[in-house]
Amino acid sequence: LVVRAANEGDVSVSGLVRSTEPSLSTIAVAGDKVRIGASVTMAAIADHPELGTLAKAARAVGGPAIRNMATVGGNLFAPSPYGDFAVALLALDATVSTDDGETPIETFLANRGGSRVVVTSVSFTLPKADSFRFLKVSRVKPKGVSVLSIAGALELSSDGSVTSARIALGCMADRPMRARAAEKALIGRTLTADGIAPALAAAGDGTSPITDPIASAWYRAEVLPVHLGRLLLA
Repeated sequence: LVVRAANEGDVSVSGLVRSTEPSLSTIAVAGDKVRIGASVTMAAIADHPELGTLAKAARAVGGPAIRNMATVGGNLFAPSPYGDFAVALLALDATVSTDDGETPIETFLANRGGSRVVVTSVSFTLPKADSFRFLKVSRVKPKGVSVLSIAGALELSSDGSVTSARIALGCMADRPMRARAAEKALIGRTLTADGIAPALAAAGDGTSPITDPIASAWYRAEVLPVHLGRLLLA
């Protein structure tokens, strides 16, 4: 996105810096703890044998050529409707490491406008395969720009009721955001059509969907409960 802007004459881009620092391109997995360098590409994540849970989210970013260039750090700064992988990281409650220290991803995203920090890595606890789910909705398959994207990290009790829920949304604001009302409505409920109904009713609370050539804010708000329902019942 930055290089394209520079090539198109964006005068705010006065120079580019190329870093070959190895740690920026390293994926480290120790047990269920994961650290991904900021310049690791979506292609590298999608192909990593221990990150299969996140492969779908990584492959949601563009086509093969884009995934060979799009990075974790770039996704954190990409404006809606881009940055699908950042939606997944928000659902996973990732920590963003920068040259200025460590920051919870939600705080980082809220303050990223005009930020001059250099992101060095993201870290998170690798979710169990059945606790994390991701969905991207686009008009053009398989590599279209998002109408919206949704990521969920859910924990269930032995009786199937939800004990913990983090739901992140893309394109429902100018940056990835939490669906807090839907999260709250899921606690204690089962993942059935009746059980998730209150969460679907609250899905749009606090959102400010974007309007772009792909879809209007009205359309995104209308289809959000439909696709959240599909994600939760998958």
